[in-house]
Amino acid sequence: MGCQDGGGTLRTATVFPPHIGMEATIRTSILDIQKMKQRGERFAMVTAYDYTAAQLADRAGIPLLLVGDSLGMVMLGHATTVPVTLDDMVHHATAVVRGSTQALVVADLPFLSYPDAGRAIDAAGRLMQQAGVQAVKLEGGAVVAPVVRRLVDLGVPVMGHLGFTPQAVNQIGLRVQGRSAAAAAQLLADAKALEEAGAFAVVLELVPMSLAEVVSKRLSIPTIGIGAGAGCDGQVQVWHDLLGLYDDMQPRHAKRYAELGKAIDAALRAYATEVRDGSFPTPAHGSGMKAEVLAAAIATADGTTT
Repeated sequence: MGCQDGGGTLRTATVFPPHIGMEATIRTSILDIQKMKQRGERFAMVTAYDYTAAQLADRAGIPLLLVGDSLGMVMLGHATTVPVTLDDMVHHATAVVRGSTQALVVADLPFLSYPDAGRAIDAAGRLMQQAGVQAVKLEGGAVVAPVVRRLVDLGVPVMGHLGFTPQAVNQIGLRVQGRSAAAAAQLLADAKALEEAGAFAVVLELVPMSLAEVVSKRLSIPTIGIGAGAGCDGQVQVWHDLLGLYDDMQPRHAKRYAELGKAIDAALRAYATEVRDGSFPTPAHGSGMKAEVLAAAIATADGTTT
């Protein structure tokens, strides 16, 4: 077993304890991601919210998994990420960590869980100690830089998030950010502030492509784009958008690589039809028993055994 070292090769190591002498997987690390940046190697990141998704993404060799607070919308049915709680994040992140052995698992700090360093430490502590994630992500620039610095000083790897920040949707609206000269200058300053605070990477969401490319070139840490163009070092997509799980939801920045929603719909309709018409299940889908054994059991149950 092994994981990508950033160049596509698999690495293994022996871990002690609990399985002394047993070969175990080394997960992708923040250093691996930073080396990808240095080599000019692009990388993919995808959201994952449960054990099955994590297993599938791991099998595909995706080096980073994001347990995004977008689970509020795609898993819990909320209109925004704002209602997502820390308990929600811990619950889903725990399942993702169980399902993944190779990827670096990053979890979002939810809305208002990091207004100051103390609260942020508590939230990050739960996600790392209880859920087992290897890094956390938070939204904002210079204003959250002191929080980022404090977390990093305590050994918490932090990923930043600039541009459209979903937790602020009620304030900024769902739209591209950084279009004006002033807004673009602020985004450049915020990106630098996050880097200087110790963030190991930064997500750029719904940012003009040319601006995202400039940010990527100016930072020594990787940028991960979503709706920010190919000039970023990596890309992140939401699981449900990527796989076409919702027919009525296709953001401009997303590309569908499958139409699983339609396939699932067809499969469920076929299943329901076969149950109704009696063609499922068949004898091949069950197990039998000897007639004499069944007869003896019935006799015993009816109290007629002689």
